[in-house]
Amino acid sequence: MMKELHSQGKTMEDIEQVLKRTPIHPRVIPAIESAFALGCELRIVSDANMFFIETILKHHGIRDYFSEINTNPGFVDGQGRLRIFPYHDFTCNSPHGCINPCPPNMCKGLIIERIQASLSMEGKEKKKMIYLGDGAGDYCPSLKLNEGDYVMPRKNFPVWDLISKNTKLVKAEIHEWSNGEELEYILLQIIDKIYMEEEEENICQLISGDYCKFKTISVVEHETLPKVLPVPQ
Repeated sequence: MMKELHSQGKTMEDIEQVLKRTPIHPRVIPAIESAFALGCELRIVSDANMFFIETILKHHGIRDYFSEINTNPGFVDGQGRLRIFPYHDFTCNSPHGCINPCPPNMCKGLIIERIQASLSMEGKEKKKMIYLGDGAGDYCPSLKLNEGDYVMPRKNFPVWDLISKNTKLVKAEIHEWSNGEELEYILLQIIDKIYMEEEEENICQLISGDYCKFKTISVVEHETLPKVLPVPQ
C-alpha cells in the first residue's frame, strides 16, 4: 500500500497529515494521561507499525507516556517511501508457531509472555496487567494473562466474540467496554481497585511481618472497643 501511494506522488508529509487527522474518542487521551499519572507503566502491543503509532502519539503529546512499543518496524528509504516489515518473519513455514488466530506476522501472546518474563526477572511478577484490545489478534495475549490480571475486550468486536465463546479459558478478570467513555471509566476503576488492594496488603505487612492477620481480628477483640452511644434526637 505504501508503495502504491508513493507511486501516486504521495509524500511522507501527506501521510503524516492524514495520521494526525485520525479520529480518536475524546476520552481516550485523558484515560491514558490519568493512567500514567497514577503510576501505571504503559506499553503498546500493536499490529500497526512504528511510524504510524509514533506519529499519532507525538501529535497528541503522549509519546513519552509509553515505556515500550511492540509493533511492526518500518523506516523511510532513500526514495522517501515508507518501508514496513513484519514483527515475525512470515516467510518461514511457522513464523511463531501459535495455534491461536494470530496473523502470521505477529503473535501478541509471545510478546506478553516476554513482558511477563522480564517482570519476573525484575522481581515484579506480582504486578498486575490490564490488557485492552479489540481485534482477533488480541485473543492470544488474553489467554496468557494470569489470575489477578484484567482484560478489557471491546464489546461486539472480534476479541470479545472469541472470549465470549468460552470465558473459562481466560484466567484474567474480564471487563467489556463499548466506547471511549466506558474505556476511561472502567480502566480507572480497575486501577483504583488494584491500588486499594496493594495498599491493604502493605497495611497487612506492616501489622504482621509475614502473615496478614488484619482480617482475622476476633469479635471479642472488637467488643473491647468503646460502644457507640445513641444520640437523642
